[in-house]
Amino acid sequence: MNRSIWAWARVLGGVAILAVLLWRLGTGAFLDGLRVIDATTLGAAFTIGVATTVLSAWRWCLVARGLGLRLSMRTAVGDYYKALFINAALPGGVLGDVDRAVRHGKQGGDVGKSVRAVVLERTAGQVVLVTVGLVVLLTVPSPVLSQLRTHAPVVAIAAAAVVVAAALLVLAVGRLRSGASRWARAARTAVTEIRQGLLARRNWPGIALASTLVLAGHLATFVVAARAAGSGSPVPQLVPLMLLALLAMTIPVSIGGWGPREGVTAWAFGAAGLSAAQGLTIAVVYGLFAFVAALPGLVVIVTRALGRTRVPSVAPVVARVAPVLPVRELVGSSA
Repeated sequence: MNRSIWAWARVLGGVAILAVLLWRLGTGAFLDGLRVIDATTLGAAFTIGVATTVLSAWRWCLVARGLGLRLSMRTAVGDYYKALFINAALPGGVLGDVDRAVRHGKQGGDVGKSVRAVVLERTAGQVVLVTVGLVVLLTVPSPVLSQLRTHAPVVAIAAAAVVVAAALLVLAVGRLRSGASRWARAARTAVTEIRQGLLARRNWPGIALASTLVLAGHLATFVVAARAAGSGSPVPQLVPLMLLALLAMTIPVSIGGWGPREGVTAWAFGAAGLSAAQGLTIAVVYGLFAFVAALPGLVVIVTRALGRTRVPSVAPVVARVAPVLPVRELVGSSA
């Protein structure tokens, strides 16, 4: 029941944000997002999407292998594309990741560890995004930096509270690990798998590199969207606004990724002295680019579905031939 309520809350939250944007800015900004896209910008965004998807799949492979799971690059790319399409097509934005985690877990015989591998892989990307975002937003002139300077005492108190909370969390996990309860065992497992999957010497350079390049790809897609929407603002001025939009996409309230991204981008562009309507159009174009970049996932879904439907048609033939073939031959032919 609680999960169902939370799922509906996430979707309704995204609907509410989009409804407010429609009320304040009208439908023009949304429709402009469809009008400004052409084959050139769509091709550029799709190419960037291929690169970011392959890099994300490589990051997943590194994490999974660090945890002792088998995952080929080919399988990872296919499953990642499928996950991206499901995330973009269905409300919530996480069902695709759940699907790839469970599918990989069933293939490898350890669903729990596979789910944790996906969580760690996504966490690695979020850590790089938050780190880069905070550094840029705290150093480069932007509406966020202006607001932080205006409310400096409040920001200082909030930062101190975050530091204290983090310290308490570290102490709690440290004490919990020495116990024998179910939570203690879970804490020990989590710490061990973070070390093996993310922080191992053979893993973390590749994970950091992949996450950084994926973030750069998302920012490049935003730049393409901005240029398609007619924004001539220099890239250094756009980067903080785009990072803010990407950070907004981590908020778990959306419809397939739509909602917070559009709201924050419209606000950021308006607060920066640019057009809020243009900011909304850029976010819409980015969302459409992301959906098109995820379309190969539909091909993966259809191809695998067709492959499953062909199995019954060849089963009778295999049944007739099996008695006269050596077992070794049969195993080799099915590999």
